[in-house]
Amino acid sequence: MVREQLTGKNIVITGASGGIGAEIAKLCAASGANLVLLARSIEKLKQLQTDLQEKHQVKVDVFELDVSDTDQVQAAFQQIFATIGQIDILVNNAGFGVFREAHLATIDDIKGMFAVNVVGLMACTSMVLPKMRAMRSGHIINIASQAGKIATPKSSVYSATKHAVLGYTNSLRMELADYNVQVTSVNPGPIATNFFTIADEKGTYVKNVQRFMLQPEYVAGKVVDSMLTKTREINLPRWMNMGSIVYVLFPRLFERIGKRAFNQK
Repeated sequence: MVREQLTGKNIVITGASGGIGAEIAKLCAASGANLVLLARSIEKLKQLQTDLQEKHQVKVDVFELDVSDTDQVQAAFQQIFATIGQIDILVNNAGFGVFREAHLATIDDIKGMFAVNVVGLMACTSMVLPKMRAMRSGHIINIASQAGKIATPKSSVYSATKHAVLGYTNSLRMELADYNVQVTSVNPGPIATNFFTIADEKGTYVKNVQRFMLQPEYVAGKVVDSMLTKTREINLPRWMNMGSIVYVLFPRLFERIGKRAFNQK
């Protein structure tokens, strides 16, 4: 499926070496978009670059980037602007989680998750904001999580980072409303990617929720369909988002009834 609104647009994707980041890149390339792919694994990016350029004849630039290093972020985006000029769409996809009870979470884990999931996302966004405001166009898409709406046991730190992403995204959307810059949060449930290689060391969570896991191609399709539209949020799956609404209305009841389900990790 070709999304004509993306043809010739410049799209930057962080965490693009695998998972939904790579799937988003494939769909954007199929629609004729020019891509800048960012991740720590430069070899995986180069392979994806070769595949996309050969298959779709689009321009694909790749840069090695650890978004937790704000100096690297600044340098990378300066190079991106020098290479392609304007950025039409930024997809903040880089992120990771570690599922441990709060008293077992190490300080390094806590700092690492906030550095990547929150500060890194904000650092990348801050690099595109002045130009998007000046152009009075653009789209910022932040990959958050249903964990940012419903915190569960063993995900206290991860959920905290995604709550922060949602708070930042909602504020940003209002700040940019008069500049024709769109801001979208993406809140998926568990996705069948290598995210859980780190997050779920014992494999317990994946085993318990495997039948509910989203496919990365499906999530990526929803994200790409939203590009350059006024989509406020993407919540997947829909039934899980209904749970977050019930949680807001009846939190004590929801926590009591859902206790068994919440302890699947």
